[in-house]
Amino acid sequence: MPPADALLIAGERLGSAVGGLFFGPPVTHVYNPWDYAWDPYRQYLLRYATGPKRVVYVGMNPGPYGMAQTGVPFGEVSAVRDFLGVTGHVTQPACVHPKRPVDGFACRRSEVSGRRLWGAIAARYGSAEKFFAEHFVLNYCPLVFMEESGRNRTPDQLPVAEKTSLFAACDAHLREVVEALSPAWVIGVGQFAEARARVALAGLPVRVGRISHPSPASPAANRGWEALVAQELRALGVCQPEG
Repeated sequence: MPPADALLIAGERLGSAVGGLFFGPPVTHVYNPWDYAWDPYRQYLLRYATGPKRVVYVGMNPGPYGMAQTGVPFGEVSAVRDFLGVTGHVTQPACVHPKRPVDGFACRRSEVSGRRLWGAIAARYGSAEKFFAEHFVLNYCPLVFMEESGRNRTPDQLPVAEKTSLFAACDAHLREVVEALSPAWVIGVGQFAEARARVALAGLPVRVGRISHPSPASPAANRGWEALVAQELRALGVCQPEG
């Protein structure tokens, strides 16, 4: 089966599994971009999950102005549209938080993490096609969790019982992705993603590492994330000789 088809099936399976889960207070709203922004994500897979990859980068979960708007991991609108060349139909979550509207590709807010990640990739590789010849990017969890105030709540902050069911589904999906793409490396973007990758991929012939997350909440990332990550990848041995 072509990798893109395998990832589409895996994504549909994960979307269905997490759609049946319950999340209680302080979470009041849960967005699943694969319910209302599946079209752009499908285009992303069909365009870029076209064969085996040497490195797969794994983020945590969607940001409110990134994947929550476009369906694409680290989905800063301008990067998805202009660098990745992906657009598509975006509808609405079943229950919209009044402070976190979904405007799709009309969203004017910038997702800093996505801007930094895709900006660094564009600077390093020049084109999306060159990057995706050997690399792929996805998120571990497809869901966005919000509190009544609109504050984002990350998956690691959920109660143990909720995390157990969620992580089981997400672990299975990550394993399916790696089996389809056969990477030599899986790199967690941040500590959480690395830790989950080590659990999910135990026993598979893949090396797991970590780079710093590009979030503006990280002082280290704000001092020069692109240079920091280049150094981390060289230390791991992930970079090609010319890198």
